[in-house]
Amino acid sequence: MADVYFANLRARSHHESKIQKIRRLFDAAGFDRVVRPGDLTAVKLHVGERGCDTYINPVFARQVVDKVKERRAHPFITDTGTLYAGSRADAVRHTVTAIEHGFDYAVVGAPVIIADGISGGYWREVAVGGNHFENVRIAGGILDAESMLVLSHVKGHDLAGFGGAIKNLAMGCAPPSGKAEQHAGRPCFEIEACKGCGRCVQVCPQAAVTLVEGRARFNPERCVGCGDCMRSCGEGAIEFDWTTEIRPFIERLCEYALGAVRDKPGRVGYINFLLAITPDCDCVPWSDAAIVPDIGILASTDPVAIDHASFDLVNSERGIARTALGEHTAPGEDKFRGIWDYTDGGYQIDYAARIGLGDASYRLIEI
Repeated sequence: MADVYFANLRARSHHESKIQKIRRLFDAAGFDRVVRPGDLTAVKLHVGERGCDTYINPVFARQVVDKVKERRAHPFITDTGTLYAGSRADAVRHTVTAIEHGFDYAVVGAPVIIADGISGGYWREVAVGGNHFENVRIAGGILDAESMLVLSHVKGHDLAGFGGAIKNLAMGCAPPSGKAEQHAGRPCFEIEACKGCGRCVQVCPQAAVTLVEGRARFNPERCVGCGDCMRSCGEGAIEFDWTTEIRPFIERLCEYALGAVRDKPGRVGYINFLLAITPDCDCVPWSDAAIVPDIGILASTDPVAIDHASFDLVNSERGIARTALGEHTAPGEDKFRGIWDYTDGGYQIDYAARIGLGDASYRLIEI
């Protein structure tokens, strides 16, 4: 049973601010044993796609950076390039977006270093011996770091069900080619429903969709399974076969998460922020309304336990009215399935524990 430390959001003095609670969580979770003097320490987080505004507050990231410096280690803020076209598709645009969102040295006190290089080509294989992958592709900058602190904004996700530490490790530590390996599924096009608007053509990062005689035509050999076409279609003409695709996708994601930390036993810590819990990943260029109230901040050295605790805490809340949460609004019901009814977020916990990423059992300790 893994320990997960929890700080609620109540505050009646400066000693109880979120800033102070993050610093206390660092100490309570034993991150002084994770980060050693002289380490190059990766502070892995998601800076948010341009247009999103619910990514982790850079001031919160600064507290972690400062605690790492107190350990006489050398922190850097990091992430990897995206599979889809957008404001973080290469290291140049990614760094600009990070700075626009407040992750510059003046605010966070550490440089931003995109871990997979300028164009996503800096990575190495890590053996995982999984059911889907014998080896996975992990960004070189992640592997080069001696220790890592993973800061995750907990929210929904249209494929994984929900996004926390496991997804942050899996997608966030992989180059675009590794992200493509994880997605792997292919959409189905209902040609009769297509109105020929061309939005799917515009968003496809691999030019796998074209318009022929006013209808979308799909080339599966070019598709990387990112799902951008499905999200862009206002007619419901593009779908994935969720009955067969969801669990294999989650399994691939968990095997990649294992590869991200395999070379760092005892040298990775996790902080999950249960704030602004939105329906979508911070990869989308918008931020929808939160589906439940803000809950608090968690810290642990176990990614499975902290995600399990996050999952349970979100589901223990009552859903907020007039949001994307159309059902499963009562305390105890699966809020993530209430947004995306075909997903299976809890399966992340089961499969990740099964392959040895962490412990699904946890002890919640309030500080």
